[in-house]
Amino acid sequence: MSSDFEGYEQDFAVLTADITNKIARVPRLPPDEKKQMVANVEKQLEEAKELLEQMDLEVREIPLQSRGMYSNRMRSYKQEMGKLETDFKRSRIAYSDEVRNELLGDDGNSSESQLIKLREERAHLLDNTERLERSSRRLEAGYQIAVETEQIGQEMLENLSHDREKIQRARERLRETDANLGRSSRVLTGMLRRIIQNRILVVILAVILVITILMAITFSIRRH
Repeated sequence: MSSDFEGYEQDFAVLTADITNKIARVPRLPPDEKKQMVANVEKQLEEAKELLEQMDLEVREIPLQSRGMYSNRMRSYKQEMGKLETDFKRSRIAYSDEVRNELLGDDGNSSESQLIKLREERAHLLDNTERLERSSRRLEAGYQIAVETEQIGQEMLENLSHDREKIQRARERLRETDANLGRSSRVLTGMLRRIIQNRILVVILAVILVITILMAITFSIRRH
């Protein structure tokens, strides 16, 4: 299971490195190449998101005692993904500004103050987007913690159920042992009773035999 995660992890590292390199190149490319590069980066970002989803599924299959390390790594990768998306948005804003300047620069229909205002509005929008993304990541992290807590609770309930079954089986064995001891005690009591009875019979027979011998001796003496 961890080998699959590590394979996705390597693919994600290679892909994000390539995306970072392309994002840095976007502002310096000619317009035609920029458009193609932006489309390529968008496609790679989708691939990176799919890899993160696969990695997240793999982490959920890992046993709880080993899951903490992988969960921390997943949070780091998601933060890295959010940073890439933010950098890409900034790069696209710069690209849009350049395209707009190329379209309107020769006509002189836009003033410098309008461009500054537009950039400020876009920066404000970008800040709001980043806040929303951070809130979304926190919500996702909270949801993941809730899911893990629920799984831990389920495993604890299962363990308690198994312990209860063990205790019940132990009680049943104790009852069987008590029953066997009771039967053994009754058997030993019966044997002891028979031994005592046999000894009493032996003593009685011995007394009768002694009396018979004495009577025989006495009768024999009287005849002589």
